[in-house]
Amino acid sequence: MNANGKASAVKLGLEGQQDMPAEAHPGPSTRSVHAGRQGNPYRAITDPVVQSAAYTFENTAELRDFMEAKLWHLGGKRAEYGRYGNPTVAAVEARLAALEGAGDAILFSSGMAAITTVLLALLSQGSHVVITDDCYRQTRIFCRDFLKRYGITCTLVPMGDFHALENAIRPETRLILSESPTNPYLRILDLERLVDVARRHKVKTLVDSTFATPLNLRPLEWGVDLVVHSATKYLAGHNDLLAGVVAGEKDQVIALREALGVLGGISDPHNAALLLRGLKTLGLRLERQNHNGQLVAEYLEAHPAVERVWYPGLPSHPDHEVAAAQMKGFGGVVSFTIRGDLETTSRFIDRLQIPLISPSLGGVESLVTQPALMSYYDLSTEERLEIGIRDNLVRLALGIEDAADLIADLAQALEGE
Repeated sequence: MNANGKASAVKLGLEGQQDMPAEAHPGPSTRSVHAGRQGNPYRAITDPVVQSAAYTFENTAELRDFMEAKLWHLGGKRAEYGRYGNPTVAAVEARLAALEGAGDAILFSSGMAAITTVLLALLSQGSHVVITDDCYRQTRIFCRDFLKRYGITCTLVPMGDFHALENAIRPETRLILSESPTNPYLRILDLERLVDVARRHKVKTLVDSTFATPLNLRPLEWGVDLVVHSATKYLAGHNDLLAGVVAGEKDQVIALREALGVLGGISDPHNAALLLRGLKTLGLRLERQNHNGQLVAEYLEAHPAVERVWYPGLPSHPDHEVAAAQMKGFGGVVSFTIRGDLETTSRFIDRLQIPLISPSLGGVESLVTQPALMSYYDLSTEERLEIGIRDNLVRLALGIEDAADLIADLAQALEGE
């Protein structure tokens, strides 16, 4: 160990991706705690919150050097203005890149800011994008309604239908956008088939892997070009911040970082510090949420009041075999339909004592939502059915509570009708 106590850290590859020797392979939880740690003059264990709108230069010679070489200083990206970089944000980006096995990662103000920035950066007038139909509703709305204002067209294809996906590709297609797992039916994308189709047609791929996290699934390892997360969810883990991230090979990310500087959807350093803190317990939280998800899904599938359960860890799930081949865990979200109508389902949700009614997921608290009332209330029953949202559908996002307590709560709520 050297005088600064860094030799062991570098040996483990914990000072960031660039310093990691080929023989070092720290586990995902170790990376969640240590990867991308920034040097600081205070010798603080935690990365400092650098609250600054702009940065100074000692003299014009240093400014010239910076402009010519884009220097790196003090372990973080040197920037002249806060929209182009921040040391606390850089620490998060390095840690997320390490978790994904990516060359680089970019932090955004929200998951939607990440998605929209990528689409605006990669697509131009006359471009075409293919998107699978079980993607997040706001992503679909942006592709369908907003991009067409700029002469960009979009084709929606059924999730898992690779024949339809390949037929949808045109000469002007630039991107295939999908999710894995999807919301709310937790469909799992066959990444190997996706990449095969995309490479044969020379089309880039973007996969939203928010529901999986890098600990359950790493799409880049399967050949996907870019992966995006709503870091608001599992990565932060405490329902107290909004953030998004995009990760990929460094040359793929350069243009996105330039677009972020123009579009301005940056994350502030306080959010970044909260996210750093949340990432340190990601492995512990996700292990419990994977465990809770499997046990709750098995319980619900056996209950006579439950019509159907969607969970990738169940053999009954349409993509169970793909999930078992690709994923290290199946996550903490369980979707199911109960026997009854809209009002029956609402009464069931109201009887639950532990899950809170809320549209998010991935935090330490269990949350529950009835999509017909929360995310699709503006649509009629017929319109909802056309896109697969049934009145009796429930999405349960499990936290880190004890599985026995969660199951007991579900039991009393299901049997209370």
